[in-house]
Amino acid sequence: MKFYISARGINRLTISEAGGGGGGGRGAMKGGKGSAAAGGGTRRIYRRRVLLPVVLALGLLLPFLFVRTAFVVLESASFCSSSLDCMGWRIFGGNDPALINAAEGNSYSLSEGIKGVTYCDGDDEFLVLLKKLREELTRALLETSSTDGQIGIREIEDPTLLPASFKDLVKDVTSNKQDIKTFAFKTKAMMAKMEQMVQSARRHEYINWHLASHGIPKSLQCLSLILAEEYAVNAMARSRLPSPEFVSRLTDPSFHHVVLLTDNVLAASVVISSAVNSSTHPEKFVFHVVTDKKTYTAMHAWFAMNSINSAVVEVKGLHQYDWSHKVNVAIKEMLEIHHLIWKNKYDSLKEEVFEYQQELEKNLEVLSPSFVSLLNHLRIYIPELFPDLDKIVFLDDDIVVQHDLSSLWELDLNGKVVGAVVDSWCGRDCCPRRKYNDFFNFTNPMISAKLDSDRCAWLYGMNIFDLQAWRKTNITATYHQWLKLNLNHGFTLWHPGALPPALLAFEGHMQRIDPSWHMAGLGHRVTQVNKYMLETAAVIHFSGPAKPWLEIGAPEVRSFWYRHVNFSNGFIKRCGTTG
Repeated sequence: MKFYISARGINRLTISEAGGGGGGGRGAMKGGKGSAAAGGGTRRIYRRRVLLPVVLALGLLLPFLFVRTAFVVLESASFCSSSLDCMGWRIFGGNDPALINAAEGNSYSLSEGIKGVTYCDGDDEFLVLLKKLREELTRALLETSSTDGQIGIREIEDPTLLPASFKDLVKDVTSNKQDIKTFAFKTKAMMAKMEQMVQSARRHEYINWHLASHGIPKSLQCLSLILAEEYAVNAMARSRLPSPEFVSRLTDPSFHHVVLLTDNVLAASVVISSAVNSSTHPEKFVFHVVTDKKTYTAMHAWFAMNSINSAVVEVKGLHQYDWSHKVNVAIKEMLEIHHLIWKNKYDSLKEEVFEYQQELEKNLEVLSPSFVSLLNHLRIYIPELFPDLDKIVFLDDDIVVQHDLSSLWELDLNGKVVGAVVDSWCGRDCCPRRKYNDFFNFTNPMISAKLDSDRCAWLYGMNIFDLQAWRKTNITATYHQWLKLNLNHGFTLWHPGALPPALLAFEGHMQRIDPSWHMAGLGHRVTQVNKYMLETAAVIHFSGPAKPWLEIGAPEVRSFWYRHVNFSNGFIKRCGTTG
C-alpha cells in the first residue's frame, strides 16, 4: 500500500487486486491516476482531498500499522516459497475470525491472525479494525505494567536469553507463533533489561569521573618539581618574601589581609592575580599563603620570581610555626579523627548499592582526598595562625575573584565572628544540595535537637572573619567537642568534610552577607550556565570534584579560571599547561 501525500493533501488511493492465474490470487496495490493491475478486476477508492486533521489522524494510527506490517513481512518469509507467491497474501481483511478473536483478547498466534486477511471494502470497517488492533496492543502493554505483568516478564525466560534487538524479537515471536501478549511481555522485559544496562553504565561513568577528580595533573606535578629545583639552585627563588621594606604590612590592620591555605602553586597564583587585577587599590592587599612542608619551596620560588604588582605576598610553611605543645596535640587529634571519619565512610560505602545518581554523587564526593587534608581542616585554627591580625578574608584555592573585595572589610558583622553567603542566586532560603539535611544525620537525637534539617548551610570558601570576636568565644573548643562526640557515636553524626563540624562550632556566630559576593558549586556537573551570574558574582567558587585545573570540568566555566593563568610564563610553558 502506498500513500501519496502532497502539500495539498491526499488526492486518491487506488487499490488493485488481480485474480486468477497461476499465482493463486496475486494482489498488487498502486497509487496514482487510473492505474490498474494486469489480468484482474480493479477496485478504486477515490478520496476527496484530505486536510490537516486527517494527516494528523494517520500520524497516530501509522505506529500501530508498523508493528502489524513487520509481522506480515516476517510471516511471509516463513511460509512463502517465493516472493511471487507472497504477493498473493491478503492483508488486513475485515472478517477474518482469527484476527478478530485475537483483537478481542483470545490467545491466537500472531501468524494465525495475519494469514488470510482481506482488505476492507468500506472505510468504516477499516477504521474498526484499526481500533481493535490499537485496543489489542494497548491491553497487552498495560498488562505488562501490572504486578501480574511483571511476574510474567520474569517467567518468560532468562533475561540473558532475551532477543538482542527489536528485529530479533519480531522474528522470534513470529517463528514460534506466539500471541500479542507474549510479544508485549518480551518487549517490556527487553526495555527493562536495557534500562538496567543504561543505569549501570551511567553509574560506572560517574564513578570514573569522580576518580579522575582525585588525580593531580602532570602539569601541576611538573610545576612543583621544577620550582623546587629552582629554589635549590637559584638565589632569586630563595629571596625573602616579602621584601624587608614591606614586612611591617604583614600585621598592619589598615591593610586588607587575605589568607589562603593551599598546596597548589598554580591555583594560589590564580587566586592572587585575579584578586589583584579586580581591585581598585591593589596596594592595599596583603596575601598570606600557608602551605605544607613538601610544597613550601615550590610556592616560595613561584612568588619570589613572579612578583605581584603593588600587593604584598607572604609564603609560610606549617613547619615554620612555633605552636605550643597544647595546640600541636589538638591539631594532631583533630586530623586523626577526621581520618577515622573518612575511613569509616569508605568502609561502609563498599557494602552499599546506590539506586539514585544524586545519592551516589553525594557519597563519592566525600571520599575525596581533600577531605582528610590538614590544610583543609586547619582553617579552624586561623586565630592561632595569625595572632596579630584582627580581621581577614579567607579564600579557598579553587576560586576566582572577579570584583573588588575591599568593601568586605567594611561590612558590619553585628558582633558575629564569620560573614558568609547563605542564600543562593535562586532566592532566599533556596540552597540546592546545601541544606543541613545533606550534611547531618538527623536520626540522631543530638543532631535533631540542635539543628533544623531544612535550614540552609552557609558557604565555606569565601568568608570574612573577625578574629578579635573569635578569640572571645570558645568556637575552636566547641569544634573539638563535636569531633569527640562523633567519634563516640561511631562517626554517624555527619558526613566527612570540614563544613559539618564548622556549622556546629559557629552556630550563633554567623552573619549573612549578600549572595552576590559568592557563587559556589561550579565544580559539580554544570548542565546549564547562567552567564549573567558568572560575570556579576564577586567570587566564583569551583567547589565540587571538577576543579578548574582538571579536564573533567565544563569548558564554559573553566575559561573563567584559565583567563588568569599566565601561559607566557617559562615554567608553565615547560610543563605543558594548556587552557
